[in-house]
Amino acid sequence: MSEIVPVSRLAARRFLRQALLLDTPAPNVAAALSHLGYVQIDPINVCGRMHDHILRLRVAGYREGDLMRHLHGDRAPLPAEQRLAFEHHLPTPQQILVAFPVTAWPHLLAAMQARTRRAGAWSGRLTPRERELAPSLLAELAARGPLGSEDLHDGRQARRVWGSMTLAKSTLQKMFFHGRLLIAGRDQNRRLYHLPERVLPAAVLRQPVPPARDTAQWLARTKLQQRRLTTLMREEVAAMGEEARRVAVEGCPPLYILKEDLPHLLSAAEPSNRQPSSPIPSVQLLGPLDPLIYERRVTRSLWDFDYTWEAYTPAAKRVRGHYSLPILAGCELVGHVDPKADRERRRLRVVSRRLRRGHKVAGAVRELARFLGLR
Repeated sequence: MSEIVPVSRLAARRFLRQALLLDTPAPNVAAALSHLGYVQIDPINVCGRMHDHILRLRVAGYREGDLMRHLHGDRAPLPAEQRLAFEHHLPTPQQILVAFPVTAWPHLLAAMQARTRRAGAWSGRLTPRERELAPSLLAELAARGPLGSEDLHDGRQARRVWGSMTLAKSTLQKMFFHGRLLIAGRDQNRRLYHLPERVLPAAVLRQPVPPARDTAQWLARTKLQQRRLTTLMREEVAAMGEEARRVAVEGCPPLYILKEDLPHLLSAAEPSNRQPSSPIPSVQLLGPLDPLIYERRVTRSLWDFDYTWEAYTPAAKRVRGHYSLPILAGCELVGHVDPKADRERRRLRVVSRRLRRGHKVAGAVRELARFLGLR
């Protein structure tokens, strides 16, 4: 590893704004996906979905639902040869669902194969009942096109899963985790599955499983693409080698950036690059899992902001609120607002807010309301 690069906290914050497309949005969804490596997908819709919160700040002219239209088409499913991106899980222990550019496909194959050999009710190998059902599900999809689990339900329930789940749904879900099916579209938020050859281009599906070291480097690089300035585990540092650079920021854990990002980091540290100070910086509402704040340890040490997403926290234990959005003002995180969309009355209601004196959030809330088509 090359020598450590020291930078100030302000320079690091300025770099992150620029590197994460918050200062200059990408021209389209494809460009943003290529730059970020992936975008996390989440089904909760309190005041817009997570992926739309992330991309509305990073893509010029972005509209609610544009990521799903990019992935699957608008009124009709995209033909396989026209697909540029797809939905799948990061091959990490958390297995979060994300939107990937098609270049990610070969690096997911080893994890898909490994899941077919592991026990697990959620993503592991098929049970005897699921193995028995799988061929008929595949035949139905081949004959009828993209379908959801409700379209294929035969009255049987799955066993050994959390909550209530039909046997068709558990089987489809596992085959998706195994790469035997892909998400071809969505009906509202309902997944419509199809055969991989009907979803992704043939040239993509023909790619072989890469060597493990290549996928390890891809994973580490994708993490750096997604966060731009982040901590790395020892094995990730080893996988990146000279392609990552160590950065020292006062009060922060050891941080790393991509080698190609180093000139931008150094530029952010130059006095000539500093913007004139403003008493009221432009304000942006970040999604709860925005790349800028995703790594809580870095958010706390670099931005002096201790933030936890509380959507799954019991109401009595919440500090900020069910779906609170951090408030970014220039190079400072200055508070949060907890909005809720009332779709029936077409209004965006603010449940709670807390922000540092001297800052205003009303304009950013109105902007979010307009994005959601609300008042």
